[in-house]
This record gives sequence, structure tokens and C-alpha cells, in this order.
Amino acid sequence: MDESGGSGQPRSGKDQATDRHTGGTAPTTDPAHPEPATTDTRVAETGKPDAKPTPPDEPSDTDEPAAPRPPKPDAPADTPGRTGPTARLTRSRAPRKPKDPGGGLLMGRPFGVPVYVAPSWFLVAALITWVFGGQLDRVLPELGAVRYLVSLFFAVAFYASVLVHELAHTVAALRFKLPVRRIQLQFFGGVSEIEKESETPGREFVLAFVGPLLSLILAGVFYVALQTVEPGTVPGVLLAGLMISNLIVAAFNLLPGLPLDGGRMLRAVVWKITGKPMTGTIAAAWVGRALAVSVLIGLPLLTQAGALGADAEDSVGMDTVTDALLAAILAAIIWTGAGNSLRMARLREHLPELRARNLTRRAVPVETNTPLSEALRRANDAGARALVVVDPDGEPLSLVREAAIVGVPEHRRPWVSVSGLAQDLTDGMRVSAELSGEELLDALRATPATEYLVVEDSGEIYGVLSAADVERAFVKAMARPNQSTAPRRG
Repeated sequence: MDESGGSGQPRSGKDQATDRHTGGTAPTTDPAHPEPATTDTRVAETGKPDAKPTPPDEPSDTDEPAAPRPPKPDAPADTPGRTGPTARLTRSRAPRKPKDPGGGLLMGRPFGVPVYVAPSWFLVAALITWVFGGQLDRVLPELGAVRYLVSLFFAVAFYASVLVHELAHTVAALRFKLPVRRIQLQFFGGVSEIEKESETPGREFVLAFVGPLLSLILAGVFYVALQTVEPGTVPGVLLAGLMISNLIVAAFNLLPGLPLDGGRMLRAVVWKITGKPMTGTIAAAWVGRALAVSVLIGLPLLTQAGALGADAEDSVGMDTVTDALLAAILAAIIWTGAGNSLRMARLREHLPELRARNLTRRAVPVETNTPLSEALRRANDAGARALVVVDPDGEPLSLVREAAIVGVPEHRRPWVSVSGLAQDLTDGMRVSAELSGEELLDALRATPATEYLVVEDSGEIYGVLSAADVERAFVKAMARPNQSTAPRRG
């Protein structure tokens, strides 16, 4: 089976707030990060400029709120504005490439793509060894216990054929400039995780078809090799088994339902006819679900009727239970894959709505030793919702964490400096204001954090992006009814 993927800042001025923001925040949970989202709070004023600080051991008599106030759920993101002191920034560097995704035992990197063997493969390899060994006992009884060694070789050779099938998808994807995250060999086949969608239905069709095509070519190669060996020998049995298994892989993947290759081909055809990729996905996903039901009901019936090569009277007892279990597993895989394909398509349809510039919060610059109460007062006066710690020259050093602000009692805020609540900036925590969609999510995944500094291409501060804001925007976008995407030329 082939699966696709599965990427305004405030500027600083001379201590003056303008009508633009300097920052924003981004979510800390899905879609960008696994961590739970921080509470979205609004910066609250904690004291007047000339007010005398309350000692730490005395209760505060001020009537200002003790913690930032959360914004209204539907309130639009602030417009970016200047931060204050001039921020001498260089251009934001691209975030580091994330580490390999993992997913089992790393076997190699053909074409630069990591290939993993999932733990479930060892289970199915043992099952193939046992089943094929039983068949060898009937065909070549003289092998004895050696038949299981031959069967293990067959299991490895079969999955090598599956790897060739997946490499065909990978090479086609790389040819079309589509990044491939990894190839994983697992229970019931393999998966090529292509991170982006094809730009045209024609490319989508080719990308899906090359896998079954390579399986058919392999079946032909094994057929030709079979003609050169004597029937009834170990090489003859192995070559015949590999020929048949590759024919089955090709035929199964050509079934017209997602997540199978045939489903992606159907999606490409409907996309080409309607001009709407989402329409193609919906059609192929529902055909995939119908296919899952057909497998669940039809496979045991075909076995009992003797249509798969066994006599009907022999297809009882343990064989019937095994066939029913196999049908249930296959049906579950197809049904789940169809649903996942549909959800992924809806996600990608809404991803362009996530724009760093629109989600960024206004920020104000404060120096390292500024008391938290004073920093919050300045933020409220400027209508900002984030704090950027800068050096005397205006160079950003760190971001004050929203969750840390909430954790400081109000009467302690005049005695706590902002530097103690800030997270040092790393290269990956500087993101471009122009990022959107998958590129934005890829940047956040590469460097997990609760807040990010958003900068213009010129290097000027635009604002602060909160991971929590990105998550809320993502959830809100996904909750909207689907909209047809613009037609693309194939």
C-alpha cells in the first residue's frame, strides 16, 4: 500500500508602539507539536509606572487581575506592530531538518530515503515461514526440517519484492520533487510516506501506477527464470511462489479504493474529470470502504465455495476461522486507510489557511532585568500580548513564556525579572512571517517550543507566534465545511 505523507511580526522602533504587532504564539500540541497547549492569556497590567512595588511578604492591594486575561475565542489575531528598540537581526535561518522519523529497524537509505522494518514484519515473516513450510512438506517431503529455512528465504525474498514496489513509488515521487519521509515494511506489505500531494492528476496517476507496474514486471521476471529450472525442485518452487505472490500484490493494489494504489489512480481520474482533488479523494475513499466490506464478506464465502483452489468440503474448521480472521484484518486495514486518506485530504485542504503573519501576536521588547510587572504594564499600554527580551542594542535574546507568567503570583511580579521566565532563542525558534500551511507546520515540528519569534525577510521582528494559537486555528479550520479546491491542470 502506498500512503502520502505522511510543511505579521512586530518590528522594532525607538521605544514607540505603532499600529503593527511584533509577535504571536503557536500551539504546542497537534498539528505542530505533541505537547499540551498552553493557556492563551492576555498580558495584564500589574501596576502604575510610579507605583511603589509591594514587598514580597505583603499581600497586594491592587485591583488589577493576577494573571493575563484570555482573549475571546473568536477574536482575530492582533495586527503586527513595532516592538520598541531597534532590533538588529540577521535574516532568519531555516530550521534544522528533523531527525529521521524511525519506525522500526533501519535497513538502509536507498536514494537517501530511510527504509525501516516494523516489528510486525517479524510476526508475518514467521507466519509465512510456517504456512509456506507446510506447503513445501507436501511438494518436497524429502526436505524435512530444512523446509522452514527455505520458507524463511521465501519470506525475505517476498518482502524484497515489496520493497522494490515501494521504491518505485519513491523514485517517482523524488522525480516529481515530492519529499519522501520514509519507507516502512510492515504487516501486510509496505508504505511509502510521501509528505506532499502531487500537483496534477497526471502525476498522481503515474505515482500510484508505478508500484503495481513494478510488481507485474517482477512477476514476469520470475516467470522467465522459472522456465530455466526443473519443476518440482527448490528453485522451481521458490520462483513459482514469488511469481504468484507478486501477481497477487499487483492485483490487490490495483483494486480501485483508497488507500490502495488503484484508489489513488481512481482519485486521479475523478480529479482530472471534475478538476477538484477533494472530489476525487471522497469518491476513492468511499469505494475503498465498500471494498473493505466486500473483502470482509466475500473472502470467506469464496474460500468455502472452493473458488480459491480448495475443495469446498475441505474449507471447514480451522481453515474457515483462519480465512475469516484474514478477511477481517484486510478489511480493517482498507477501511482505516480509506478514512485516514479522507482526513488527510481535508487537512491539506485547510492547511493554506494557517499563516504565520495572521496568527502572530503583537509583542513589546523588554530588557533582561525589567520586572515582570513593568513589562506587563508596557505590554498592556501597547495592546500587546507577548514579551521579547532584548539586549541594550535591541537584539532579541529570548521569549517570555506565557505559561511562566501565569505561574507567578501578582504580588511577586514586581520582584521577578523577565529573564527568569524566558526561553533562549535558537535558530529554529525564528520563523518567517511568510510561512503558511505545511511549511509552517514543518518549521514548528522541527523545533518544538511554546513560542516562536516571527521575523520579516529583512530580519526585523514582526511578533511572537504561540503554538497554542496555531492549534486553535487548525482545529477551527478543520471544523468548517469542506470547500472545493481550485482545479489544477494535469
